[in-house]
Amino acid sequence: MKRIFLSACLAALAIANPARALDGLSSEKNEMATVIGFINTLKSENITYYTGHKIEFFAELAKSQFPTATVVTCSDSRVQTNMLSHNPEGKLFMVRNIGNQLATAEGSVEYGVHHLHTPVLLFIGHSRCGAIAAIGGNYSKESPAIRRELDTITIAKDLTNIAGVKANVHNQVAAAMLKFDEEIRAGKLTLIGAVLDFADDLHLGAGKLNIINVNGETDLTKLANLENLLAKPKAPAASPKKTAH
Repeated sequence: MKRIFLSACLAALAIANPARALDGLSSEKNEMATVIGFINTLKSENITYYTGHKIEFFAELAKSQFPTATVVTCSDSRVQTNMLSHNPEGKLFMVRNIGNQLATAEGSVEYGVHHLHTPVLLFIGHSRCGAIAAIGGNYSKESPAIRRELDTITIAKDLTNIAGVKANVHNQVAAAMLKFDEEIRAGKLTLIGAVLDFADDLHLGAGKLNIINVNGETDLTKLANLENLLAKPKAPAASPKKTAH
């Protein structure tokens, strides 16, 4: 019915303004071609995936999940699981939202930590983050739902994008340290903050995952020796840094 109505409208436009009607038809055809192309590619790549694995692989997945890490990343389409692992199935409990936040995905994160008992909680920010860019500007014209998610990112407005990304990751780790203090002190959970820098804004390599925080420790020299760092007694939980934005 919707398609018939749209066609009738386009026909009416064709009579009133032939050139504009032709543009509308062309746009509709292009959009339809994009959708069909996407679906065909999706099906084709899925066939390649499932035929490339033995039935035993899926039989094991069907039994249960025992992920190693709860991973909180941004929803940005440029950040994908294949950048972190070649075989993430059953290993990474993925949570995605605007700005890789704890506050707007607390239930999902809690499920990973408390129900799946992942020994790692990993927050991953990324270069050229739109959420961080929005915080540095005026997002008052965004929808209420988007504003609610942006409002919980508490970083200063005057930071460069990559500095804001790092500050936000540190804040997420700090907030999670408060929430999961008991698990951290018991040695059951390790919190990690990282930046996936596909733009090489940190000048350490395009596409590199840079660990910038482990259980509140941000000294890169100490982070270079994770074995020593994790062997030390757990530090008291730190309060998240809140700066006006």
